Amino acid sequence: MSWGDLAAELRSLATRLRFARIAAAQPASIKRTIARWEAGEHPPDERYQVLLAHLYARTPLGAVALGSGSDFQELLAALSSLGVERDRLDELAASTAAAVTESGTSLLAFLGTRLRRHLAAALARPETADLPLLDELDVATAAVDAQVGSVPFVRLHLSHAAVVDACRRLLAGEQPPTVRARLRRVAGTAYALAARLAFETHDDGAALALYEQAVSTTCGADPSHRALIRTGQTMVVYYATGDIARARRLADTAVADACSGPSRLVRARAHALQAEMAARSTPPLHRHARAALRLAWCDLDTDTSDDPMGGTFSKGRLEGFEGVCGLFLGEAEAAEERLGRAARALGGSRGSVQRAIVLADRALATLRSGGPGAAETAAGQLHECVELAAATRGRVPAWRLRQARQELRPWRSEPFVTELDDHIHTALVGLPSARRRE
Repeated sequence: MSWGDLAAELRSLATRLRFARIAAAQPASIKRTIARWEAGEHPPDERYQVLLAHLYARTPLGAVALGSGSDFQELLAALSSLGVERDRLDELAASTAAAVTESGTSLLAFLGTRLRRHLAAALARPETADLPLLDELDVATAAVDAQVGSVPFVRLHLSHAAVVDACRRLLAGEQPPTVRARLRRVAGTAYALAARLAFETHDDGAALALYEQAVSTTCGADPSHRALIRTGQTMVVYYATGDIARARRLADTAVADACSGPSRLVRARAHALQAEMAARSTPPLHRHARAALRLAWCDLDTDTSDDPMGGTFSKGRLEGFEGVCGLFLGEAEAAEERLGRAARALGGSRGSVQRAIVLADRALATLRSGGPGAAETAAGQLHECVELAAATRGRVPAWRLRQARQELRPWRSEPFVTELDDHIHTALVGLPSARRRE
């Protein structure tokens, strides 16, 4: 587009999005602003970033395109080169994805135009699949995964279905060994994300089946990668079936895989999950839980800057696991402190689901500590959890919130609990409470 075309588009979007100052600006003024961006003098401000993101998130024909090779990704790269920080770019990508997929019909939003062409040829002849195609499929899965917490799970599930189906069809064909090995890893990651999204959309049967496929597809691959998949499988099995014995067996298998692989972060994550499953057992397995937590800390106390699976776990996340273990091991005060640190470490839309879980657990720990005003403090702490649970619609945050609210039943007639109930009803059900209607 020419500067004049771009200025006109930005003014039109500003009117639709109610950015009054830009909507009222003269085209010549906007063109001068565009010239300064392109000269590298300074990046667009946050309002212009939003407008540009909405503009370039669609093709000239109006289709949503957020994936690799899209104009949207080119925009993010340009903003990065102009000095816009990574956190801001992630926030911009998340908010834009949530806005432009709102109709729920953008099924190919995360598949770039180049990937669609490449994929069409490979699906016609699976033996022609190559490593660049598989890299693009992996990027598409990562792009969907990055929107967890900002885009509703059902939309992500729909958007990701094309990648999952493509992996299945490619696996049905034959490829050279190097390509085949890469395909199995990419497919395993795609199936695991699809399993998570199926679980979050209450399709437990599909979630369990997809995790089994993810594990079987990655057999013989990097043990750390398979262990990471098994950690997700463990949690879904526990929450979908309530079978703690089966979940413990899966956690133990994840640890065995992780100990055979190169990633210390995945090993720490597997040990942390093993600790939680031991703590949740009836009766709690105190010694096993504490031993697993010690091993997790040993892994994280080493230098993990060069870990091959960077970003999969952190000390803040481990604080959350240790806190929830403390709830079941009778260490409520220490648990509340650890969960508070974990909550502070979790930020951004990507961590919002986990933050909601941690906040619910922290409130439960506060209540169980039994200090003066503990019930009122716990109820107050749950309000942020309610907001995050409503925003993300995550199943586990809602489950943990319900658990915390049940333990507040002795105070159900107190104003701080009735206020919390009103908030839960309004935010999660979307209707005024019965008490308010009366």
